Amino acid sequence: MSSMVSKTDRIPAAERREQILEAATRVFGELGYAGATTDRVAKAAGISQPYVVRMFGTKEQLFIEVLERTCELIVAAFDRAVADEASDKPVGPRIGEAYVHLVETDRGVLLALMQGFILGHDPNIGPVARRGFLRIYDRMREVMTPDEAMRFMAQGMLINTLIASNLTVRIDEDERVDELFACTFGDKLGIVLEGLSRSA
Repeated sequence: MSSMVSKTDRIPAAERREQILEAATRVFGELGYAGATTDRVAKAAGISQPYVVRMFGTKEQLFIEVLERTCELIVAAFDRAVADEASDKPVGPRIGEAYVHLVETDRGVLLALMQGFILGHDPNIGPVARRGFLRIYDRMREVMTPDEAMRFMAQGMLINTLIASNLTVRIDEDERVDELFACTFGDKLGIVLEGLSRSA
């Protein structure tokens, strides 16, 4: 254990925090809030469990920071898409592609977000989840009409549900699933499935 701590001591605190949050995003996404532990997060990050607790305190606080980071990643991806004036695509499709790319490269982000929404009743986690959801909506409203933003959010939640429910295992086995994925992802389907297989 001392060797793990000594290695992390050579890493700047901000990098250590990000390393733990990345690992925690994967662990919470895979195991859910109830199934995840600070010990599992520590092992995934290659850091001792007491170190994780010293940095974040409780599992709840660690998850709250994961959820805040997740929303920050989503908003940052959308901001980059909006700022991409070199693209000849309208802003809506650019933002949609940014979200699909985020899902494709980091499945844990999507799953951690869904865990936050599931815990909306929790007195500490719920407000963070609601604040994050509305922050994303506010960003959409800066560049879309209310109706366009609603449809975009609905499409995003459909993507989340398809991935979180692991319906990918039924692709090529169920025509309904094939149809849903084809309609949702269009010509990006192959890229998304390849990315999800790498991040699973």
